Amino acid sequence: MSDNRQMNGQPRPNSILDQLELPPARKDKQRLARLRAAWKESWEEGGFLYQRWEEVFQARHGGWHEVANWIKAAALFGGISLIVMMLDAAGDVASTTLKGLSAVPASSGGDGSGLWGTVDHPIRVFLADQAAHLAVAPAALYAFWQLTGLLGLVGGFFGNAGARIAWLLFGIGSLAMIWSTAPAGGRAAATGLAALMWALASIFALRGLTLRPIVHNHPPQYQFNPALHLHATIPAPTPAGDDFGPDNVHPLQR
Repeated sequence: MSDNRQMNGQPRPNSILDQLELPPARKDKQRLARLRAAWKESWEEGGFLYQRWEEVFQARHGGWHEVANWIKAAALFGGISLIVMMLDAAGDVASTTLKGLSAVPASSGGDGSGLWGTVDHPIRVFLADQAAHLAVAPAALYAFWQLTGLLGLVGGFFGNAGARIAWLLFGIGSLAMIWSTAPAGGRAAATGLAALMWALASIFALRGLTLRPIVHNHPPQYQFNPALHLHATIPAPTPAGDDFGPDNVHPLQR
């Protein structure tokens, strides 16, 4: 005898499996019930998720050596991934910026008149002469020089050490370019004027910088209290019955 039910397109004979087979809806309910039970059990004290959460909570107050290994691995992986993403983004930004600077049309060098022209014109001439031997436009070099000075000034004002180093190199390089390009008769005056302008701008770029050594007086973690200890040995008292012993016999005085 066979029924009309099919299995894989073929008639299936009656068996005990027909009696134990459950409807699909009931199977799904049992599966969800088991998942809920496992999830609830894992959050109970001693469960897997409960222990992981305790390790995360303890990591907030403990040192690096006390943190669980899986937290260390996750932190290292996340940090490395973030650094790679930042380096990739920084490379794209730098490449786009350099391409934009290279596409800047050449600007007029000016006639070098005025205070700013006395300082700016030699730098333009120097960069134009150097750009003739490089695969970059003179305007791109000049724009990059201006961008470096601006970033060094702004970053130095907010106390960034790298920006202050860039500002110092920017000033030294500018003085060297002016000295090498300015006319021989006014070379000293042009360089001195540029040094004064750079010094005035350094008031903002090097704000708060001091050459005095900073001394940090921290209280000692352990307080040392010297003390002198004297150990004296006190003789034991003589028993009461030994008052008339041989040692206490004295000759009679007449």
